[in-house]
Amino acid sequence: MSTPLFDVRDYGARGDGRTLDTEAVNRAIAAAAAKGGGTVLFPAGRFLCFSIRLASGIALLLSDEAVIEAADPARHPGAYDPPEDGPDQLYQDFGHSHWHNSLIWGEGLDGIAILGRGRIEGIGLTRDGPGARWRKQTGERPLSMNGMSAAEIRALEPDAESMNGLGNKAIALKDCRGVALRDFTIWKGGHFAILATGVDGLTIDNLRIDTDRDGIDLDCVRNARVRNCRVNSPNDDAIVLKSSFALGAGMATENVVIENCTVSGFDLGTMLDGRFGRTQEIAPDRDRVTGRIKLGTETNGGFRNIVIRDCRFERSRGLALETVDGGVLEHVEISGITMNEVTTAPLFLRLGDRRRGPEGIGIGALRQVSIRDVEATGIDPRFAATIAGLPGHPIEDVTLRDVRFVYAGGGSGSDAARTPPVLAEAYPEPSMFGVTPAFGLWVRHARRVTLENVRLEADTLDARPALVTEDAEVVER
Repeated sequence: MSTPLFDVRDYGARGDGRTLDTEAVNRAIAAAAAKGGGTVLFPAGRFLCFSIRLASGIALLLSDEAVIEAADPARHPGAYDPPEDGPDQLYQDFGHSHWHNSLIWGEGLDGIAILGRGRIEGIGLTRDGPGARWRKQTGERPLSMNGMSAAEIRALEPDAESMNGLGNKAIALKDCRGVALRDFTIWKGGHFAILATGVDGLTIDNLRIDTDRDGIDLDCVRNARVRNCRVNSPNDDAIVLKSSFALGAGMATENVVIENCTVSGFDLGTMLDGRFGRTQEIAPDRDRVTGRIKLGTETNGGFRNIVIRDCRFERSRGLALETVDGGVLEHVEISGITMNEVTTAPLFLRLGDRRRGPEGIGIGALRQVSIRDVEATGIDPRFAATIAGLPGHPIEDVTLRDVRFVYAGGGSGSDAARTPPVLAEAYPEPSMFGVTPAFGLWVRHARRVTLENVRLEADTLDARPALVTEDAEVVER
């Protein structure tokens, strides 16, 4: 039996890029839901919309020449759905705390999809939003932002009241089951091009995303696969797993596979048009361009059973595995990774003690990580691959096998003599420690770290040793 088809034009959509089609699109979705589900078709055209509300059993199908354009409240008569009430925005920022204030959103739904080779263009979305209202505020921002003025911080993190009527996500899903996102393109996705929170059973396949902040954020998700995607995000992370307190409790992100994806930090828009521009050097956090795969920073619930394989990093920060908010990060397998033009450290494992969460949570754990078949070249010479736990709380059971890291070199003797501070409560970022005392691999507060066929090279003379350990058990084979 074929799936019923509901053409948005039959419900009043014009697709002319001038008329607001929000109500017509939502009428088509409601009609399909009333029939028990179906496919809502966007034919060729430019459909200008505020919030599109998904329903169970609905697939949005974007034809090849279809564009859903995010309307702009400053230019168009209307507004996005207001940010809904929910758990207090105490331990995570505004963007992670609300879903309805988005171009396309769904909550508590089963069996939904967005498919097809059309485009979603977030022209009218904002990339900004307030930070967490955590009273302690320790580790709220990267140390690289310490020199910014209050006015500069406010420009990036406006008050919550100023967000009323604005949309800051292209696609936001909360507590949904059985979700498929395939084949389409997102340009300028706001704070998050895709935010999935508490989603169980998620497939993201063959997307192209070129965006002004985060690309794909998976928060407290289970049983997810991200594959064949290309994500360019010079200002923030490309594909990032989180386990925040956005659902009112610490929940693990688990059973996730990221495979055959490319992440990068080229100039905004230049991945989609093929220019791959390199004029932007600095991200909004005053560090070099981002565009990486990361676990963290929000880590209340931890991570379990994560696989990252056959992925490429281009002009971006390296792979980061972090837990700083009490969660346990364990059973992570990484393989088949290539990196070129790495803008900070190629590898960053960090167990910290920020503890942004309710009173009584402890320090988490980072353990049982396997990293093999990784090659990184063109690495920023300041920052070695780093494995950094805490005194009394070591990172445990990490294996690096068949790894080659090639750095630019040029480190000095004074760099080699450095003993970076512990910075237990700081926001985790490779640059947090300053120039590392090793040029290749720096291991501190770690147990049972095994190196098998690990090659650490520098293109020019570097006065620092290739490997430096401190309070660490490292076995080289």
